[in-house]
This record gives sequence, C-alpha cells and structure tokens, in this order.
Amino acid sequence: MPHPLTEFLNPEQAAAVELPAEHALILAGAGSGKTRVLTTRIAWLISTGQVSPAGILGVTFTNKAAKEMLARLTAMLPLNPRGLWIGTFHGLCNRMLRLHHRDAGLPATFAILDSADQLAAIKRVMKALNIDDERYPPKATQHFINGQKENGTRAAGVQVWDDYSRTLAGIYAEYEAQCQREGVVDFAELLLACYELLERNAALREHYRSRFRHILVDEFQDTNRLQYAWLKLLAGESNAMFAVGDDDQSIYAFRGANVGNMYDFQRDFAVKHVIRLEQNYRSHGHILDAANAVIANNRERLGKQLWTNDVAGEPIRVFEAMSDFGEAEFIVEEISQLQRDGLDLNEVAILYRSNAQSRVLEHALVQANVPYRVYGGLRFYERQEIKHALAYLRLIANPDDDNALLRIINFPTRGIGNRTIETIQETARVTGTSLWLAACSSGAGRSGAAVGRFVQMIDGLRRQVEGLPLPELVSAVLDQSGLQEHYRNDKEGEERLANLDELVNAAASFVTDDENDLIAFLANASLEGGEHAAGAGQMAVQLMTIHAAKGLEFHSVFLTGIEEGLFPHENSAAEPKGLEEERRLMYVAITRARRRLYLSLAQSRMLHGQSRYAIASRFLDEIPQELLHYLNRGYAPQTYSAPTAAPKQKTPDHGLAIGMTVKHPKFGIGVVIDHEGGATGNVQVNFRDVGPKWLAVGYAKLEPVSS
Repeated sequence: MPHPLTEFLNPEQAAAVELPAEHALILAGAGSGKTRVLTTRIAWLISTGQVSPAGILGVTFTNKAAKEMLARLTAMLPLNPRGLWIGTFHGLCNRMLRLHHRDAGLPATFAILDSADQLAAIKRVMKALNIDDERYPPKATQHFINGQKENGTRAAGVQVWDDYSRTLAGIYAEYEAQCQREGVVDFAELLLACYELLERNAALREHYRSRFRHILVDEFQDTNRLQYAWLKLLAGESNAMFAVGDDDQSIYAFRGANVGNMYDFQRDFAVKHVIRLEQNYRSHGHILDAANAVIANNRERLGKQLWTNDVAGEPIRVFEAMSDFGEAEFIVEEISQLQRDGLDLNEVAILYRSNAQSRVLEHALVQANVPYRVYGGLRFYERQEIKHALAYLRLIANPDDDNALLRIINFPTRGIGNRTIETIQETARVTGTSLWLAACSSGAGRSGAAVGRFVQMIDGLRRQVEGLPLPELVSAVLDQSGLQEHYRNDKEGEERLANLDELVNAAASFVTDDENDLIAFLANASLEGGEHAAGAGQMAVQLMTIHAAKGLEFHSVFLTGIEEGLFPHENSAAEPKGLEEERRLMYVAITRARRRLYLSLAQSRMLHGQSRYAIASRFLDEIPQELLHYLNRGYAPQTYSAPTAAPKQKTPDHGLAIGMTVKHPKFGIGVVIDHEGGATGNVQVNFRDVGPKWLAVGYAKLEPVSS
C-alpha cells in the first residue's frame, strides 16, 4: 500500500521521494513537478522517522522558492518553520556566520551590503587610492571583485599579469580591509566567508555534517563553483545529498552558473541513483515535441524526453513579418483577439532575447491601448541609460530644464561634486535664474573649471547637431556626451548599449508634422513613458526577457525575434558552449507556454538607426515542420519570375550579381533582384516558392546555380 504522501505522485516522482538515504540526482524537466517532489521528500523523511526536522538542510536560490517550500511542507506536516534550515545559499550562510561570528572574524552585528552599497564602498576605496574611475569603471571593478570571490579567490591570491590587473588586485585588497574595519560583508562575501569558516574549522564542519544528515538542493544546474564547493564541505561520508535540477534549463552562465557541477556531482559522490522526471503537467504535446526536438541538438546533456498525457493541442503558429514594426502589430492584433475570446491578459506573455526589443513592442501596445507590464525589469523609457540620454537631449532642446541638468551634470562623472551642485542651486535661487545660467557663471577653481567644461560641451553639442536629421542628432549626442563610452567600459553595459541603439532606432522611425522634430520626439517619449503602466491587480500583458521568464508559465506565449544573429545571439552563436546555452534558452522559452505558442520573426529590423536584414533562426529549422503552422511568409504570395532583361551592373564584392540564379538551403531556387553594400552587404532574392526576401550575405549561405 502506498504511503499517504506519495499515493498521488506518478511512479518516477514516488521513486525519487522514497529513495534510500544515499546521494541522488533528480533530473526534473520543465513542468514535471520538481518542487512537489523536493518538499514531499523532506516530509517523507521526517514522517518515516529517518530524520528530525533539525536534520534537514534545504537549499534553493530565491526567497520566493524557499517560502513556497516552507508553505508546502507545513501544509503536509505539523512543523514549526522557524526550526527548519531551509533557505537560499546566502540566507543559510548568513545564519551560520551569525552563530559563529567570532570564529569567522566578524562582529556580532555585521551589516550586509546590497549591490548599491557595495558599489558606493568600492568608489570610496578608489577615491582614497586616487584611482582613475574612467580607466577602472567602478561597476566593472565591482564585477571583478565579485567574480574573484565566487571563484573562491581572495585579493592575495589574484593572478597579476600587468599593471592593469595589479591595480585591480590592489583595489580588491583595500576593499577587503575597509570592509573588515567597518564590520560589513557583501553578498559574495557571505558565501566565501562561510566556506572558509567550514574549511579551516574541522570541528565545526563535523558538527554540521553530523547535524544535517540530509541535504536537499533545488535548481542544482544554477550553482556556481563556490556554492558547489560549500555543499561538498557539508556532505561527508554519512550524509545524503538530494540534488534536483535540469541541465537543459541552465541559462545563467553569465552569472557564474556552472552546468558542469551536475556532471561533477555524479563523479565526486559516485551517485548511484539518477531519476528522470519527464512527465510534463504544463504544456500540450506539440509544444513539448518542439522543445524536445530543439534541445536534442545539444551534445553535452544528461538526456531526457518530456511527454504528457494531455492532448497534442494546436500547432505552433509562425509569423514572418516584413519588419519589427509589422511583427509588433501582428502580436498586438493577436492579443486583442485572444482578449475578445475571453482570455485574461495576465495569461499572455511576450518574450524577447534582448531588452532592446521591448521598445517597438511597447509602442505597438500603447497605440492599441493594451495595458502591459514589464516583468523583472523596467519599461523602455524608464531605463537608466534612456533617461540619461533623454536628459541630454532635453537640455540641448531647452537649457532651462533644471531636472535634465541635475541628472547629467556629473554623469558620466566629470569631477562635479555635490557641494558644487549645491552652490549652483543656491546661485540660481538667489538670482532667480535657471541652473543652466547659474552654471554658465560658475566661478574659478577646480570645480568651476569642471562646470565650465560641461557648459562648453553642451553648447558645442547644440551647435553641432543643429539641422541634423533626428536619428543623426540622437546618435551624435550619445557619442559626444560620453554615454556610449561610459557603458562600453562597463562589463555589464552591453544591454544598456543595445538600449541606446534602440533609442536611435526610435528616432529613425519617428514621424511628425511638428517643425521641431526633437521637441516632438521628446514629448512622444514622455507620453509613451507615462502611459499604460498597469496598476497593481490590473490585467496586463506580461513583457519580459527569456531569462526573466524561467519558472513562469502562461496560456499563450509570443516568442519574438526568431532570427539568426538575434536568437541565437551573434555573440554566442560562434562558440559551441555559447550556442548550447542559447539552445537551452530556446528550450526554456518554448516550455513557458501551456496551450498556445507563437514564433515570430522579421525580415528587417532596425539596428543603429538602419534596417538590418536577417534570415530565420536555425532554431526554427530544428523544430519538425509538421508541428508548425505558418500564418504567412511576411507578404502576400507572389509568382516567381526571373527578370526578363536585367540591366548590366558591376558584380558586387560578394559575387552575387543581379539576375544570377542562386540556391538557398531553406528557401530553394531564386534569382538575385537587388543588392546593397560590399562583401558583407545584403541581397534581395526572388525565390520560386516563397517570393522575394532580403538576406544578409554573411548568413545567407547562397550558392550560384548554373542556368
């Protein structure tokens, strides 16, 4: 007779819950009920008398997940949650360090620095050391320090290759000393200090090994090297580690996650029990078949195949638009129809690979009066870098805009401190003028010279951009203001640069009857930035990156930008490990949908204010065609015909002349009807089966066909 806790589980789930007290790896596919298995395992161990609640260590990655585990567990058993050690890596390390602060060399009241506090502390160190923050951007330095800590490396152990790395190591060393003096720790320090405490204190290590006989870890594929090392210290010969994860959903390498920990765990602990949870309770069959087909192309995986007892469901809808604007308009029209059909907007998600893609989508939603919410992030016009850029534009358009001046007078940093700004504000108040006029009359001295250079830069920009077309104006301001250079030097600035590029795209596509394009553009940005932010509790379409979507599910999902170079991203596609992570990202995206999935792409997309032509992502080719229903091909079907009298033209650098017959691996036979650019340019081909398409030569794989 089955145990009451496992009688409603499927055979694989029950087998995982009832495993003996030995190391085990549970490969839990998307939507397979992993949280249920993990919490039921804990309840089963306690209820069968194998361990007391105090003998459980449950580790997860987010406070939300930890609270959910505790809620489910206390619903199964009459437990006091305060006595349970279930929490995040950082939360559990904090708890351990508080109990043993003397052994860890910390004050009992040590404070924890959040990311902003840590950055401020690093800036203080750099100022004290007189470090050039242009050559060593504080955020990049913060990223360096945290990366070293997550690899278990103290400042004294940093490998030094040259003056640059020597300076970084010096900042790290002084930052460590400052934190020690002030009795504070950052998030990375919590884990590193706890690891070092257990490593050097054998008695304490054995105490926790004997206490926590069962260690259960959620989302094991997201662990980094230091987290895995910490777990290894706690897992002695008599402990049992129950690791739950999905190597196919490992998508956080950029945060330090090491999918290889799953393979190492099997080897290091001689794991005998590997159970695959493959039955999916979320999605229709066609969606799972598509996810399985895509992920099967990855070579380095532990392997599993999702399946469901549910129906196959609808085919996956594919829409190919002429442009990113056409893609956005189609999505909004479909969402409006879904809403008319009775679907709550909360059950609709739009996913994108890059945050910059949201701008066109947001614009289309605003125009159609569809409320939306950006999940896990900011709407386009609320993003820091966009607000900075708009402030420069506003000050150029209107020098008396005090808010704009205050935002950018010292961003990027140019040696204008708070005291100088307060002096300018006081001068403006006394004279009854704007901050700009007060800045123009700023006095001598070092601070006055810095203000003078700022004034000269803005004046120079105003003269330089006068009469320029709007996109060129915006591009020039981004370049000359130093914003682009600032984010280019930031190790985490790639996405912010992409958003600044998207602002240029917004300017290029902006149409107005107003005589002053810039004023009208700024007004439109304010209107779009202030509208359609869904209020608390209001039904709204969910916009998010695919990374932010992990762990969520929706009735209908629109997966956008399925184009080579965008998804998979061009920065990752050339490297095997990078491509495999992009494919895992596609797998995650597909499995967010329960009932309906749309894949959309655009033949042309704005980039740097210019149209970029693309071809369909290889991921679309990896989905069996019988699972796909093409809603269109981006245009009305056209009859294939070669030009009857193509004019003689010089053959371009890429060798694909107008009138040449070519073959494409996907679109078949066609004739070149137009081209632009040189060896890396674009060609337009009229294909026999699908009509004309613009293709990027670098991606197109076009082969001449002898006539």
